[in-house]
Amino acid sequence: MVDIVENAPRKRGRPPKVAKPEAETVEIQEVAPAEFNERPPMRPVLRDEDPRVAAARRAAEIRGNIGSLDQGQDEFVAPTAPDGWTYEWKRRTVMGQEDPGYQIHLARMGWEPVPTARHPEMMPTGGARANIERKGMVLMMRPSVITEEVREADRRRALGQVSAKEQQLNQAPDGQFERTNKDSSMAKIKKAYEPIQVPKE
Repeated sequence: MVDIVENAPRKRGRPPKVAKPEAETVEIQEVAPAEFNERPPMRPVLRDEDPRVAAARRAAEIRGNIGSLDQGQDEFVAPTAPDGWTYEWKRRTVMGQEDPGYQIHLARMGWEPVPTARHPEMMPTGGARANIERKGMVLMMRPSVITEEVREADRRRALGQVSAKEQQLNQAPDGQFERTNKDSSMAKIKKAYEPIQVPKE
């Protein structure tokens, strides 16, 4: 036992070592390996896919992209536009040259390019193009309500041109145009709508 003396002068140097109590001995019992819960493997072992199965799967994907080989393929079929929008292909270049005036006209009419991120399957993998382009054409979009208004205005303009021509024919002096309807002085005009023939390349 150590007596503590109050106000005792401090001795210089290191303090004396105090004996530490002996540590208690702890017995460790061995646990049989059967008592441990074995963890399942984190992921299954990866195996190469059967080449025939991989080929059949890829062939199905290609058929879905190209459609019927007998009917051919339209390169400019636009994908389905989101609700409220219209997609159309617009001219970007002619013989590799851009037409800035036409591009300004498209922007004024509300057309803007469709970003590639919306339809990545339409552009090469790993490409850096921001817009969907194909053979000098670019896929563009605008709100459907604007497209309908422009189409209606075009229809009214076309009907107005037809009416103007009818009035010109009916105002012609007698004897200049054959009158097929004898009971009337009005010229008989036949109207027909036919599809326009698209020239082949």
